[in-house]
Amino acid sequence: MSGPEIITLGCRLNAAESEAMRRLAATEHDLVIVNSCAVTNEAVRQTRQAIRRAKRARPDARILVTGCAAQIEPETFARMPEVARVLGNREKMEATSFGTSPRMFDEAPAEVRVSDIMSVRETASHLLTGFSERARAFVEVQNGCDHRCTFCIIPYGRGNSRSVPAGLVIERIRSLVAEGHKEVVLTGVDVTSYGADLPGAPTLGRLIERILTYVPELPRLRLSSLDCIEMDERLFALATEEPRFMPHLHMSFQAGDDMILKRMKRRHSRADAVQTVERLKAKRPDIAIGADLIAGFPTETQAMHANSLALIDECDIVMGHIFPYSPKQGTPAARMPRVDPQAVKARARALREATARRRRTWLEGLVGSRQTVLIERVESGPGGGSGHAENFAPVRVCAGADVGGMMEARITGLEGDMLLGVPA
Repeated sequence: MSGPEIITLGCRLNAAESEAMRRLAATEHDLVIVNSCAVTNEAVRQTRQAIRRAKRARPDARILVTGCAAQIEPETFARMPEVARVLGNREKMEATSFGTSPRMFDEAPAEVRVSDIMSVRETASHLLTGFSERARAFVEVQNGCDHRCTFCIIPYGRGNSRSVPAGLVIERIRSLVAEGHKEVVLTGVDVTSYGADLPGAPTLGRLIERILTYVPELPRLRLSSLDCIEMDERLFALATEEPRFMPHLHMSFQAGDDMILKRMKRRHSRADAVQTVERLKAKRPDIAIGADLIAGFPTETQAMHANSLALIDECDIVMGHIFPYSPKQGTPAARMPRVDPQAVKARARALREATARRRRTWLEGLVGSRQTVLIERVESGPGGGSGHAENFAPVRVCAGADVGGMMEARITGLEGDMLLGVPA
């Protein structure tokens, strides 16, 4: 095996950092790196399972555990007999963290290298990296979070918000475009907080303006997600007027009831969410809205759940990431009165079904339209392929597909969750 084996759990940010670690540890061939997630107790459990599976599959390999779960509860993983070393989120971006040491071969508890993530202020070198699919590239422009939502443990795994200077971001994107990528996605833990820690406090909107100005050869720019309350007028104008800014926004709404939003310690109201989407669609009707929603947050009543359910129609949410609430030890929400687990499951199912209905109507409405499709994979058969339109609708085309190519397609039908198209 060439280089380390890397097992990634969790978010796009973790995936980007896994690729950075792959380069840092390129000469460590007997190493398995497990890059963990701590967003829920289930994510931590899956990390433990992944460690045990990796050791069974490669009993002679050294197992190194890092990521948010390792940062927050290093002792949990240090006690596991399969684990040789535990690294924090800062340490995993240091090349010296991956080499062998006598302790990595001991039967004793694992070596732990985890520092105080809250003390990190500088822009880490790994923020200049990203990871790429064959056609789309992801660039991390921000890390950490200064907010303290009551359900979220991630700030304690990622630290405070810190941003990458625009010049370095532009340099990285130029190189990705030169390698053939037609679309770049800007990622971060709280990407709309970008720039507050940099000289002059540039905003995310200003960063995007500079990218589009200084990388004119980039056809498509997209955001991974955003917080509607941090969407200033400059970012709004780009989202609604700039053709190279893709008409697809994923919102971190979390709930559609004001009392639940307050108990979550979110900074927006239900009216803020609805008004943001109404303004966006008034200026750019084709914009597609995705959203994160949590079902069964502590103290949620059936009427509060109904407000979240109604938000799906009011905000025309066609891409929903629905999470049944799961208590995370160390968060204020974990101490709040719980909703019955069966009710949580039922409410999550209702939110998913409502989003699926909305999505189906949206996709059906695209039949007969023309869409520009970025081909991301080649399907079996002569010349067929699939990818996403500018609004992130999935499209399968029947001919003329090359990975990384752009195709003008006429949408002829819908099969399951996939639009069908032919070259226009």
